[in-house]
Amino acid sequence: MTSDQIILFCLFGAVFGLLLWGRFRYDIVAFTALMVGVVLGVVPNSEAFSGFGHPATLVVALVLVVSAGLVRSGAVFLITRTLVDASRSLGSHIALMGAIGGVLSAFMNNVAALALLMPVDIQTARKAGRSPGLSLMPLSFATILGGMVTLIGTPPNIIIASIREESLGEPFRMFDFAPVGGVAAIAGLIFVALIGWRLIPARSDATSELEDVSEYIAELTVPIDSKLIGKRLGELSEDAEKADVALIGLIRDGKRRYGQARNSTLQAQDALVIEATPDALDEFRAATGLAVADAEREERLKAGGDGVEIIEVVVTDNSRLVGRTAQAVGLAWRRSTVMLGISRQGRKVTKQIRKTPVRTGDILLLLVPRDSGADVTQWLGCLPLAERGLAVTADDKVWLAIGLFVGAVAAASVGLLYLPVALGLVVIAFVLSKIVPLSELYTHIEWPVIVLLGSMIPLGAALEDSGGTELIAGWLVALTGGMPAWAVLTVLMVVTMSLSDVLNNTATTIVAAPVGIQMAQTLGVSPDPFLMAVAVAASSAFLTPIGHKNNTLILGPGGYQFGDYWRIGLPLEVIVVAVSIPAILVFWPL
Repeated sequence: MTSDQIILFCLFGAVFGLLLWGRFRYDIVAFTALMVGVVLGVVPNSEAFSGFGHPATLVVALVLVVSAGLVRSGAVFLITRTLVDASRSLGSHIALMGAIGGVLSAFMNNVAALALLMPVDIQTARKAGRSPGLSLMPLSFATILGGMVTLIGTPPNIIIASIREESLGEPFRMFDFAPVGGVAAIAGLIFVALIGWRLIPARSDATSELEDVSEYIAELTVPIDSKLIGKRLGELSEDAEKADVALIGLIRDGKRRYGQARNSTLQAQDALVIEATPDALDEFRAATGLAVADAEREERLKAGGDGVEIIEVVVTDNSRLVGRTAQAVGLAWRRSTVMLGISRQGRKVTKQIRKTPVRTGDILLLLVPRDSGADVTQWLGCLPLAERGLAVTADDKVWLAIGLFVGAVAAASVGLLYLPVALGLVVIAFVLSKIVPLSELYTHIEWPVIVLLGSMIPLGAALEDSGGTELIAGWLVALTGGMPAWAVLTVLMVVTMSLSDVLNNTATTIVAAPVGIQMAQTLGVSPDPFLMAVAVAASSAFLTPIGHKNNTLILGPGGYQFGDYWRIGLPLEVIVVAVSIPAILVFWPL
């Protein structure tokens, strides 16, 4: 080995060791390794930051923003509120949620897909009276599997396509991963839905941290052009149940209706009184087309043109609201703010929300002009609650968001536009149409992942330039000497899977993809089957909670232990390998 190879192997060994140790965050570890590589001369100065402008890095960042736009527009509500039903059996629920998660994660970041569906799954489990731990792990695995199907479904596929372009002159296209990834995803989903969930150890309900969310008494108004006019209040029960909100009553002409309110025919400007969490309130509003306030207040709220946001505040002894109502302090006309709801634990709120005297200790749900939350909170003399990422769904732009995204995917698929350009145009359109507020544009990008990618790409290139990947490939070829092609691909997949289970799948892909190309060149065969094997294997991190972020996300809410993952993950990885190798040899022959 040359001195450069020794230095780079030591750097990668240090990176992998520190990532396994977990003491330092992965982006700091990778960036430090990059800087050390530059100082030691194994990474040229001119290439030190090339990874940050690499197409793979840009696509990952753009996909995260596009995913946020699809969530903010309510595009995914169209699916979940229509299909999810708590009365289904556990197996049927897992199959349906897994299918939804798989499809969504094929076209948006799989972490975003899980983050969107996890609350739905938890609510469904709560309604059905079962622990969410029985369904969260299958949902996580389904979203990981779904990401294998398309180019933008998961970072490993994006990286593989970029490495192929650099090495062979042409990248993989949007759906080139579908034949192999689709077979692996379908086989994995069938196993998870039929058998896998039965292997999960029974755990007590571990959603206490998620249940520590205030339920508010809130009001939603029937707009003058609403499709609900003429319907009975009781007809909204199905939508209310799906969104997990409770219909409490009806206010008309300033008076609360009791008794037969459920049989009342809805009229314009009626106010529905409901009990719900902030997210459920927004979902119900988006599903029914109800408004957050009367037409005059809503117009004043939107007059600024920069959009709105939801904040939660706690009323203190010194607040100007204590003993007074939102209407009395002029909350709407002085601060263009609407009080959406009041959380008063153990005490009933029997008047209209804006006419209800506020008490010390109440938690208020406020709809404020964007970026004015701190000023409104200070003016009221309240304390802000910890940020929980509450957002207002722009449901009137749902079809615009879907149309823009589908158009970009179609243009990239047929080669009309370069994928990063197509996604970039979608991001610009989302910002201009206020689907994604400009002030939130960069908050949706997961910067540690970007730094990891930007740091590891130059290191991976340096390892390849120094002949290090050729050396590793030679070792693997020697190990598999005399074996048939399927056995060589199997060894490559198993090695890549093992790395991905304990390391970040991005780092694993950057190292394993060039090795796969070198193995193919050494054997004198096409590199595409080896790249496909790496793509599937790098995404198949099912044995541990640290192998993939989705597995980490469900660790607490599902009440899982570290050793729970391999029970369902090990047979799943075996199945993925077993179905992927034949699929690779059929669709990407040597």
